[in-house]
This record gives sequence, structure tokens and C-alpha cells, in this order.
Amino acid sequence: MTYRPPPVRPSIPIVRFLPRSRRRQAQAFVFAIAAFFLAAAAASADPGGVAAKQAQAQQVLAQIQRIDDSMGPAVEAYNLANLKLQKIVGALQENRRQLKVARKNLKFAQASLANRLVAAYTSTQDNSTLSVLLGSTSLEDLLNRIEAVNSTSRQDASIVHQVASFKAAVRQHRRELQSAHAAQQSVVAEKAAQKQRIQAQLASRRQLLSSIKGEIVRMKAAEAAQQRILAAAARTRLASADPPPTGGVGVAAITPEGTTVAPPNVHGGVVGIAMRYLGVPYVWGGASPSGFDCSGLVMYVFAQIGVSLPHSSYAMYGMGTPVSYSQLQAGDLVFFTGASHMGIYIGGGQFIHAPHTGDVVKISSLSGYYASAFVGGRRI
Repeated sequence: MTYRPPPVRPSIPIVRFLPRSRRRQAQAFVFAIAAFFLAAAAASADPGGVAAKQAQAQQVLAQIQRIDDSMGPAVEAYNLANLKLQKIVGALQENRRQLKVARKNLKFAQASLANRLVAAYTSTQDNSTLSVLLGSTSLEDLLNRIEAVNSTSRQDASIVHQVASFKAAVRQHRRELQSAHAAQQSVVAEKAAQKQRIQAQLASRRQLLSSIKGEIVRMKAAEAAQQRILAAAARTRLASADPPPTGGVGVAAITPEGTTVAPPNVHGGVVGIAMRYLGVPYVWGGASPSGFDCSGLVMYVFAQIGVSLPHSSYAMYGMGTPVSYSQLQAGDLVFFTGASHMGIYIGGGQFIHAPHTGDVVKISSLSGYYASAFVGGRRI
């Protein structure tokens, strides 16, 4: 038999029947719970989060720049190799033309020589050997005629030899060009592969950069949503909190054991002032609503209530009364990492601060990284 749970009756919104003060407390509790889960989800990544991704994006940008710098020489080396190959191809085309002409000239010269030899010994014209012998008027004339015939034959033979040598040289040049063509093709292929490898690296880095930028956008949107919830919870908590004590600055008490007990915090009102500047960008050395660094924010906010503080987290760490984590009250100063960073505690395990370059004034949780980096609090 299957167990079936009883039907769930719709819950009655008890909050609206509570007194106004209790209702504000209940609302504050609901916001605090929501803020707790959001802060817990982002606590471990808070100091790294978007800033870490932005730093990674900068590293990838630097890698892209270095790869891009090497791309220029690679492309020009490829272009030069191609240019040399084109010249070799052009030389081969010219060589083929010259070889074709040499073949024709050799064929013509050989035919011309053959015709002269045949004509010299078979023709009955004046330039034949028979004509030379019979037509001579003297021995000297005979010798001159024989020399003329032999000279013409030698000239023809020399022309044939020159043409044949030119043809052989053209062929040898062709073989050299073909070898150079093959070698240059190998160089072009190597330069093309090098260019493709660099292009692939560039494409990979650019794709990674695009992914990181997209992730940064998503993280910023999620963080902005988280900050809106945290700020709403903090404002509700402030509205429902008892007003801070008045009558001047409290005095620290000394317990019988010799430990210091901090006086009640009379500067809780600075929390509301500090929250006016949520979203103001971090500026190194900044101490105005156009931009704050961590100590500049604290100094500026306390100045609004007439309390003068130095623009230095290290100097502020030596002021006021020390308070432990369990003693923190809204308006206390909280310090981290050897007092190199600071913020203002706003209650509910949260504080407001100007974190670092690339970030803005925001609310963070005193958990995760900040819990491990916490070095103490001071009550001014």
C-alpha cells in the first residue's frame, strides 16, 4: 500500500498579523536568510571572482598580443617564400621557351649544314668542289677556293656546336630550376604550416578570451543581483534595529581579568551613509564619491558624521578600541590581511568595503576568504 502524505494546507501569512516592530524583525530575518545563502554561495570566490577573471582576461590578452607579434614575421616569411617560388616558376617558363627556341635553332642549323655539305660535293654550281677544282685558274686560286669551301663548312659546324651547347646549357638550367622549385615548394609549405599554427593559437586564445568575457558578464550580473538582495536585507535590518545610543563617545572598560571591553558603538549610523556609495568604482588613493579605495571610503563616510580619520588602514588599525569577531557591531571597522585592507561592519555577518581595482563599493560576507584573512576589528 502506497503511503500518501496528508494534503498541505496553504500557509497563513502570519507576518501581517504581527505588531509593526515584530513584522520588521520578521522581514529582516527573511532578508537575512536570503542574503546568507547568496553570500555563502559566493564567499569563497569573493576576493577572486570577477577580478580574477578580469586578470585572467588580461593575461590572455597579453598572450594574444605576443602571438600576434609573431604572426607578422611569419606571414611576411610566407609571403617572401611565395615570391621566390613565383620567380622560380617564371624562370622555368622562360627556360621552357628558351629550350623550345634552342631545339628549333639546332634543327635549323643541322639542316643548313647538311644542305651545304650536300651542295658542296654534288652541285655543279660554282661553289661545288668540282667547280673549285676545274674552275681554278692557278694553284693559288685552287687553294683559295678549297679554303673558302672548308671555311664555310667550319662556320656551319661551329654554329651547330654552339646551338647544341646552348641547348645543353638550357637543359642543365632547367634541371637546376626544377630542383630549386621543389626545394622552394618545401619552404613555402613549411612557412604556411608555421602561419597556420600561429593562426590556430590566435583563434584558440581569442575564443578563450571571448569565453572569459562572457563569463565576466554573467558573474557581474549575478553579483549585481546578489548585491541588490544584500543591500535590501541590510536596509531592512537597519530600519528594524534599535537607534544607536547617544551622549558622546563611550569609554572602554577593563575587566578584573585585565581584558578590554569595548564601549557600545555610537557610530552605527555610518552604515546607512556608507550604503549610499554602493557601486562607486574602486580608485587607488580615492576618497570621494567619484572613486574610493578601502581606507578612503571609511575616512569619507566617518567624516560625514564629524569623525576625522586618517587615509590609511594601517593608521586606523591603531585607533579606537579593539573588538573581537564575536563583539562586532554595526559601524565597527574590520581589518584583513595584516590591516592592508579594511571595511565597515554592517551587522548580519557582513561588511561594506571598496575591494580592489576593477571592482566597486560592495557588501561582502565575513566568511570564507574574509574569515580566514580577518585580523581584528576596531570600535571608534
